[in-house]
Amino acid sequence: MSNLLSRLGYLQTRRDRTPNLDLARDLVARSDTTGIREIAENMWNDNKNIHGDCMNVMYEIAIIDPNLVTPYAADFIKFLKSKYQNMVRGAITALAEIAKVKPDFVFKYLDDIKKIKETSSDINCDKSISALANTCAANADYSKAIFPYLLDHLSTCHFKEVPEHAERILPAVNEDNKYEFIKSLEKRIEQLSGSDFTRLKKIIRIAENL
Repeated sequence: MSNLLSRLGYLQTRRDRTPNLDLARDLVARSDTTGIREIAENMWNDNKNIHGDCMNVMYEIAIIDPNLVTPYAADFIKFLKSKYQNMVRGAITALAEIAKVKPDFVFKYLDDIKKIKETSSDINCDKSISALANTCAANADYSKAIFPYLLDHLSTCHFKEVPEHAERILPAVNEDNKYEFIKSLEKRIEQLSGSDFTRLKKIIRIAENL
């Protein structure tokens, strides 16, 4: 076992993810592309604990600096079809970050990402919306293709999800489409109360000032 892999939480007999996060931060700080490649290759390790930890390291790297994981974007797409939900979750998390720097790649796989949103767990749905919104924000053509889908989601999702998902869609909102966005939120705000109502009002104010 390499010295790098020995730093994974599983191989340190740790149940928390702190060792994986520490490793991700170290690889980013050193721009260690060789080390990142080793971690990426071991996302395919036969040991599910090792491949799970490696996915964890990779998406933590993506959150800090998505440019460092773009060479493995195609791997993340493949993992969207994994039988292991932690691998699906890690892949869509990484793709949401990659969409900020490589939207052209992510745009090719809109159907795969929509499928995750529509059929997977709540957290995967959340990350899928971020992936779509970050891609949508790239240019007018992508906005035309994706923004109506996001608005439709806001109009049909459970009312408790509206504030969270509206926040995730905010990166795709601009001067040209903000009124449609605000109108969609105003239709749902009557269903909310307490902190959810306050949170959505804040999002509407942010959109109004774009």
